[in-house]
Amino acid sequence: MKIAIIEDEYLASSYLKSILEQQDILQIAEIIVLKSVKEAVVFFTGNSVDLAFMDIHLGDGKSLEIFEKTTISCPVIFITAYDSYAISVFKHFTIDYLLKPFEEQELLEALSKFKKIKDNFNTNTTLQSLVKIENPETSKIQRHFLVNHGYKLISINEAEITYFAASGKHLFIYIKSGNSYLYNNTLTDIINSLDPFIFFKVNRKYIVSRNIIKEVIKHSHQKIELILTVPPVENDPIIISKKEINNFKNWLDQ
Repeated sequence: MKIAIIEDEYLASSYLKSILEQQDILQIAEIIVLKSVKEAVVFFTGNSVDLAFMDIHLGDGKSLEIFEKTTISCPVIFITAYDSYAISVFKHFTIDYLLKPFEEQELLEALSKFKKIKDNFNTNTTLQSLVKIENPETSKIQRHFLVNHGYKLISINEAEITYFAASGKHLFIYIKSGNSYLYNNTLTDIINSLDPFIFFKVNRKYIVSRNIIKEVIKHSHQKIELILTVPPVENDPIIISKKEINNFKNWLDQ
């Protein structure tokens, strides 16, 4: 196994490297230390590792820039001094985080967690979480949705929404009363402004609210169906996209 440490502080990287070399949770063949955004971009452009430890702030920029300039396909454990809000976001979207200054036991627990859930890592959501933290003003969670209803404008609170459903090029909001409203957005775009704890994009057609999931039926390892407390569009079964099954399980487990 190869591990990369992206850290510009010599003492911090040396401390982390020494613990990794002495632990017996993972069999590590090589540890690469990268000291800057520039070094990381150059390295990951032509190389890959099995796990990366990444400091948030580096001497020549922020870690987000690495994700923007190259592809990192491995799980990431962040090393951060961010406040509790940021930490909760990192914990939701990534393998784990280490809050500076961290103890050896915390690192060992992070490695154990990585060993258990590494297959569920999603690079896109990692980048999404970083974007939300680095740009808080442009990533505020949307709580109300303005729709047209005849000659009226109605503001729908998120608590009333059962699911968002795509139909062709149109997006509809369905609420608890059974009514539905055309909303000027797309499923792909709206998911980025919703509360990630409440809503989940299960496939290309539906974003569902946690509050209306009645049952989760496992037909097979790669086929999971949702039974809602309200009927879905045209009574079609709601099947979770194969690539989202692991992420969905993690979401339910929060």
